[in-house]
This record gives sequence, C-alpha cells and structure tokens, in this order.
Amino acid sequence: MLSYPATIPLSNRTLNHLAERIRSHRQQRNSRWRRLPPGRQALLALTHVRNGDTYTRLAAGFQIGIATAWALQEAIALLSAAADDLHTTMQRIRYLAYAILDGTLIPIDRVADQRPCYSGKQERHGVNVQVVADAVGRVVWASAALPGSTRGLTAARTRGIIDALTSADVMTFADKGYQGARGSVRTPFKRRRCRPRLSRRQKAIHQIHAKIRACGERAIVTLKTWKILTKLRCCPRRATAIVQAILVLHHVEADRRRKRLIKTT
Repeated sequence: MLSYPATIPLSNRTLNHLAERIRSHRQQRNSRWRRLPPGRQALLALTHVRNGDTYTRLAAGFQIGIATAWALQEAIALLSAAADDLHTTMQRIRYLAYAILDGTLIPIDRVADQRPCYSGKQERHGVNVQVVADAVGRVVWASAALPGSTRGLTAARTRGIIDALTSADVMTFADKGYQGARGSVRTPFKRRRCRPRLSRRQKAIHQIHAKIRACGERAIVTLKTWKILTKLRCCPRRATAIVQAILVLHHVEADRRRKRLIKTT
C-alpha cells in the first residue's frame, strides 16, 4: 500500500492540549509501555476526526497495526469527558445578545435497526444533533446525538435546550421546525389555511429572521469541517462522544484565534 505525508489544518496548541490530557491519563492509571507516545496518539486522533481517515488508512500512514490505531478511541473519550454540559454552557450563553438554535443530521452507515435512524426529511440514515450558535455564527454548544427520525423540536425538548434557554432568558431564533416551542424561542410566521398569504409586515420579519438564522447555518458548516462528521462509520452510540470531542477541540482552536487577534490589535 502506498502512503504519503499529509497536513492537518490544526495548530500545535491543539495537539499539545490533547497530548497533555493523554499523558495525565496515563500517569493516573500508571499505564505501562504503549506502542504510541502521547504526542503520536494525539496526532492519530486528530487525523481521524479532522480528515476523516479510516483505521486502515491511519494504520498505513502511521506504520502501525489496525489494532493499535484503535488507541484513538481513548483520546476521543478523554476529550468528550472534558466537554461542558448544557448547564455550564448557559453561564456563557446568558450573556449573549441572542442565540440561534438549529439541528443537523450526521449521516451514518447502515445499522441493524434502521428505522429509528432514518430521517424522512433527509431521506437517509443519521443521528440528530442540536447546535446552539451565537450572533456571529460561532458554535457555542452541541447536544448529544439522537436517532435521525427525531424531529428538531422533540430533540431540543428531550435535551432540555428549550427550558434552559427560557430559564436563562436568552432570546433564541429558530426555523419553522421549532413551531410551538414557546418560551424565549422565536420562529417565523406559519401560513394558515384561512390566510394563505402573509402580510407585508410578516414578510419583512421573515427576511430579518432568515438573515439571523443564516449565522446558525454557518455554525453547522463550521462544525462539519471536521470530516469525520460527513459520514460516521461506527456505531451510532459513539456519535455523542465524537461530537463532544470535536466541540472541545473546536473551542481550543477558537481560543487560539481569539488570543492571536487580540495580540495583533
């Protein structure tokens, strides 16, 4: 099998952050000799989640066995354990001018019980993840995964997002799929049978609402720059750990850019 060197669009800070977590975990467990040192194991995990390479490709590129490539699961578990829950994240969200709530479907391979994971809207199998973004389209928080057949409003209620945003008194913009959420969630007007046309004022509000929600779409696109989310080739139950791990890495990269911007200004 041929191999070639490749690059990952991530900083050394992200690599060092993950390597330090792996090193601390090994010291706590008094782990014995490993085939991969912490830095190499961190690079293996980052390559997997950022470029979406399979275990076979990773094993060939890192010149290791496929069984050794499974060590990246340990790194993903360490990152997902460090992700903030919704209650902790609300301490930051409550200071936003407003938030944007949207959902996305992460495609998956076929599973044994396909019906719960099949999305009739997208016409494919996947898992539903709810994303909360700020006013400029930055990812603030992502929920645990639910089967793809779950509607957006049901997923938001199941994960307690609606109640948390309402309790924090944060005005939140969402699309028509969240009609009936109430609380602090604002959705576009919906046509009625007796009133097939919207008024001029309602159309103007729709345009403003759509511009605001476009930032939420930007946040989802940013989240899916991690190529592993283009199609998960694993058990759907692992999707939550992968999403939470990516969320931690995303915030590490965002903090680096923010500090660099502060230094330049």
